[in-house]
Amino acid sequence: MKAAPFEYHRPCSIEEAIRCLATLHDARALAGGQSLLAMMNFRYVTPAHLVDLNRIAALAGIEDRGDALRIGAMTRQRDIKASALVRARCPLLADALEWVGHLQTRNRGTLGGSLTHLDPAAELPGVLMALDAVLEVRGTQGAREIAIGDWTLGYMTPALQAGELLVAIRIPHWPAGHGHGFHELARRHGDFALAGAAALVRLEHDVVTRVAIALIGVDDGPLRLTAAEALLTGQVPATDPIAAAAATAHDVPGIDDVHASAAYRRKIAVVMVRRALGDAIARARDGTC
Repeated sequence: MKAAPFEYHRPCSIEEAIRCLATLHDARALAGGQSLLAMMNFRYVTPAHLVDLNRIAALAGIEDRGDALRIGAMTRQRDIKASALVRARCPLLADALEWVGHLQTRNRGTLGGSLTHLDPAAELPGVLMALDAVLEVRGTQGAREIAIGDWTLGYMTPALQAGELLVAIRIPHWPAGHGHGFHELARRHGDFALAGAAALVRLEHDVVTRVAIALIGVDDGPLRLTAAEALLTGQVPATDPIAAAAATAHDVPGIDDVHASAAYRRKIAVVMVRRALGDAIARARDGTC
C-alpha cells in the first residue's frame, strides 16, 4: 500500500519544528522513519502533516556532562553503538543496541524515535528505564524534563503534550566497576522481543549495593522490577537470591497478542532476568565495566 496524502515540512531548527508541531493540524514528527513510514504505508496512521527533523543538527550528538551522558534525540542508533564514550560510560546501552533491529535499520533509526514510538517490545526504552534516564522536552510553553518512569502513559503513548518535541536524553553515570547484562527472546534476531531484561549491578565486598532491572515486551511498556531489586539489595548474589528476584517477573500483568500469551511472556521474562543478572554480576565481579 501507499501512504495517504500528507503535506511535508522540513524545518531547520528546533524552534521551527516546535512551531510546525504546535500549529499544524494532525502533524507527526519524522525521525529515522523506520517505524512511522511503515505504519503510514499500511495506513495504520494517516497524519495530515509530516515534520521531518533530519536537517536539525542541534538534535544530534553525544556529550559527557560530568555526571551524565547527554544524547540528542536524533542521534542515530549506529552512532551510539559505535561511540567510544558510550562504551566507556554506558556499556549497557552499547551492548543492547546489538539487539535493536538490524544494521540497516540502525543506520537510520534514532534514539528519540524509538522512545516516542514506544513499542512495548522496543529495547531502548527498557534499557533507559534501567538507567534512570531523564528526557528533555521542549514546546511552545518552554522546556521540561520527564523521568523515564513517567514517560509511558499507556500502549505506545509517550508523555508528550501537543506541540512538544523530545530533544535529548540524559543518562546518569553508574559508578565504574558496575556490571551490566541484557537478554531477550525473539523468533529471529532483530525481530520484536517476546520478552527481555536489562540489568545493572554494583557490588562492594561481593554484596549487592545497587541494582536496577527493567523488562521489555511483557507489558504495555517498559517497567522496573522494583520488588526484584529490593530482594537483591544487601545480598550476596548467589543462586537462591537471583532466582527469587527473577521470579518476581511472574507478577507482571502482561499482554496477550498474536505472538504470545501473557503467561508465556512472564515465563520467558523470568529466564531473561536471571540471565541478565548473571551477566551483570559476573562483570561486576570481574571489574570489566
